[in-house]
Amino acid sequence: MHNTPTTVTDESKDDKRWSIRALIVDDDVPIRELMIDYLARFNIHASGVTDGAAMRQALQGEHFDVIVLDLMLPGEDGLSLCRWLRAESDIPILMLTARCEPTDRIIGLELGADDYMAKPFEPRELVARIQTILRRVRDDRSEQRANIRFDNWRLNSVLRQVVADNGLVVPLSNAEFRLLWVFIERPRRVLSREQLLDAARGRSIEAFDRSIDLLVSRLRQKLGDDPKAPQLIKTVRGEGYLFDARDIG
Repeated sequence: MHNTPTTVTDESKDDKRWSIRALIVDDDVPIRELMIDYLARFNIHASGVTDGAAMRQALQGEHFDVIVLDLMLPGEDGLSLCRWLRAESDIPILMLTARCEPTDRIIGLELGADDYMAKPFEPRELVARIQTILRRVRDDRSEQRANIRFDNWRLNSVLRQVVADNGLVVPLSNAEFRLLWVFIERPRRVLSREQLLDAARGRSIEAFDRSIDLLVSRLRQKLGDDPKAPQLIKTVRGEGYLFDARDIG
């Protein structure tokens, strides 16, 4: 299922591979193409762009697990783009630079970059850095996301139950848990029934719009959200639903 590198080391035997999507932002076309080709050997599917405008356009159309961001770019430089990325998302960032100024590295890390590499570099080190960043981010997020607070509730994603501030424990079905997770991941955004159906589909959810309405109704009931005047899961007539929790973390 996954591609295996030609050379297998002891470290790589213990390294659990997974499919990764990377966006490379670098105006040096030969280096960018070299990175894209090399990363593909390690099941890292990379796309390349030249500048900040192209980066933003790519992010609008696709999901990426990591961004490899060159410091020296035409127009907006990598530090400016790193600042913008960190304000907009928590996507991991690996910064590259041909300059070896310690201040650039410090500023980049302070702005939210997850790691830093100086050019020239060995392509295998790039792979190792990406994998290390994503393992660390995955572990951090798993720990943080095991318990997620929203308003007066805490979702335990391991036990698949919600716990109220007064200690009341409310178990969730698999379908209810998946739907609540979708809402928590996309708060204060109108989500159509089709989007919710695609994201939360399971064996207990049939492929028709009404099933989402019934599932939302059950979830509202468990969360004590008045169906006549819901405050948490709001109906947007003709469009879908909006999760309006104000305190998520």
